[in-house]
Amino acid sequence: MAPSTGFVEPENLLTPKEKNKLRKPVVEKMRRDRINSSIEQLKLLLEKEFQRHQPNSKLEKADILEMTVSYLKQQSQLQMKRSFHKSSQFDFREGYSRCLQEAFHFLSLHKVRTETQTKLLSHFQK
Repeated sequence: MAPSTGFVEPENLLTPKEKNKLRKPVVEKMRRDRINSSIEQLKLLLEKEFQRHQPNSKLEKADILEMTVSYLKQQSQLQMKRSFHKSSQFDFREGYSRCLQEAFHFLSLHKVRTETQTKLLSHFQK
């Protein structure tokens, strides 16, 4: 049998409810630290954007979050506009290409090449 020192670990004396009460402030502090760290990272990532809107001002956490949301919305709208523009250009090119194919097919059905057909084919090839 091992010698007893008479020292009983205080953790063993606590009920689960008491353990949770002791642990709660530590967990809450860790949560707040994570939030603050993330806000600081946002501030660093978007520092140039913040300086454009509010130069030489101390930003509160709420300001950083609001400006980040605003910036992300703005970027999302720009991306949608770009993708729409690219899509419409693609649609135009695809339609134009399809039209050329149909025109070439139609002109190739006629064996006799008139001067107009030749000019038209040469114009399309430009």
